[in-house]
Amino acid sequence: MPRPPLPPPPPPVPYRTWPDPEAMRADRARAMRELGRRALGAPAAVGFWLYALLLAVGWGCVGVALQTFEQGLFPDVLIGGIFLVLGVGAIVPAAILLGLGVRRDRTIRQRLSQWRELGADPAVDARVRAPGRSLAWLLPSFALAALGLGTSVGWAAAARPGADTYADAAFFIGAGCVMWVVGLLGMVKAVGHYRWAVRGM
Repeated sequence: MPRPPLPPPPPPVPYRTWPDPEAMRADRARAMRELGRRALGAPAAVGFWLYALLLAVGWGCVGVALQTFEQGLFPDVLIGGIFLVLGVGAIVPAAILLGLGVRRDRTIRQRLSQWRELGADPAVDARVRAPGRSLAWLLPSFALAALGLGTSVGWAAAARPGADTYADAAFFIGAGCVMWVVGLLGMVKAVGHYRWAVRGM
């Protein structure tokens, strides 16, 4: 089922036809609450982490493919090819969806700023700033990014020539990079919303 579109920005000044300030404030409140929900609400979190999980599963399939290719035997190569196709089939859409999410977040912040310029409503504005939700995004994202960086650097430092293979290196360093990138995207989302909120205080 397609996701409903974002609330539009306020109309340009010459085309604003609100009958009174109360009607304008009501539209402003509805738009900002919905934009705030789209930015940091539960649906946004579920979608983000599902895409991240799909990316991780995809890289896991690629890792299995690399391990089987290293064996060099026909059954292993065939199985590896299947896992490689599955992995790429998961990685590509997950990466695209995460990238579209970054662009969508930028649009949300722009529209929040445009609606906020119409005036002030302390109750609505405080709810949209949502410092608790920003922190709820930031902490797990930071932990994941740190785990990913530690995985990549730690494995590279502990690797032993002759005992660890190139397939192992590609899998573990790649998995660490995936975690680091996903965590970084989550931190960018949280910090971007926090910066928007601070500019309006």
